[in-house]
Amino acid sequence: MPTPNITDYLRSHIRTVPDWPAPGVQFRDITPLLQDPRVFRVLIDTFVHRYMERTQRPDVVAGLDARGFIIGSVLAYELGLGFVPIRKKGKLPFTTVQETYELEYGSATVELHADAVRPGDRVLLVDDLIATGGTMMAGKKLLEKLGAEVFEGAAIVDLPELGGSQRLRDAGLALFTLVDFGAN
Repeated sequence: MPTPNITDYLRSHIRTVPDWPAPGVQFRDITPLLQDPRVFRVLIDTFVHRYMERTQRPDVVAGLDARGFIIGSVLAYELGLGFVPIRKKGKLPFTTVQETYELEYGSATVELHADAVRPGDRVLLVDDLIATGGTMMAGKKLLEKLGAEVFEGAAIVDLPELGGSQRLRDAGLALFTLVDFGAN
């Protein structure tokens, strides 16, 4: 976890939208983090400083559709690494591997190009937010199908009351998040 000052600074730029997309939901909107260039720089630099450490350095950064693309691609660029998009089904033009996961009402499928990573690659898996953990778990499984090692999942926001971060840790995935919205 970053220093309390950085956490508080980033938290102050995350907008809470009540009752969206459904009554009773407190949606955590990260777009204000992206709109202010100073805040965006602090956000990216916090991730960059962590993953520049030799023991934390990935071989490649993978980002989950769609907001994980924003953070993941900039982070990969700053680290001088390649970026791998994990997309919703039907969006990638080449041969893919797929993983289907359960949502609250139904299911979803994500895909990855079959040549996106090499066996043994250390992959950092990035998304904007961890809620139930389903999307990140599906991304982890996809990367592992291709022989990669997902050594850590990273996100801006964790919503621990929804159980996703614990589910991911129980599955052996280390997590790094910047802002925790538990019990708020």
